[in-house]
Amino acid sequence: MSTTKNIVALATESAKTLAAAVKAADLVTTLEGAGPFTVFAPTDAAFAAIQKDVDSLLKPENKAKLADILTYHVVSGKHMAADLKDGAELTTLQGEKLKVSVHADKVMIGGAHVTTANVEASNGVVHLIDKVLMPKM
Repeated sequence: MSTTKNIVALATESAKTLAAAVKAADLVTTLEGAGPFTVFAPTDAAFAAIQKDVDSLLKPENKAKLADILTYHVVSGKHMAADLKDGAELTTLQGEKLKVSVHADKVMIGGAHVTTANVEASNGVVHLIDKVLMPKM
């Protein structure tokens, strides 16, 4: 199922906290770009689990830190779930690597479970995950 919506438009519908964070970090232009990108998108529930941190990160003085966290969830290229192999490491736009784990057809990225895979966008693919990933800071 292909869509004409880009990654940001999809996030605005299904991951509202992520969309708000992308806007606060000035990453809209990047993620609306040609890509392709693979985004491991935390669900709204994942952000709610760290709400105090989210409230702090959304403040203008924390924009750079927020951008680091968000770009840690984005990989260049279009990686469908079937392409993700156990033990693989993906380099994020933030610069660090995320480790892939696959067990009994369940995909994990950086310790987060992929809850909904392969949501196609016009400029890549989104995989919804159940926690917010934090880079080393």
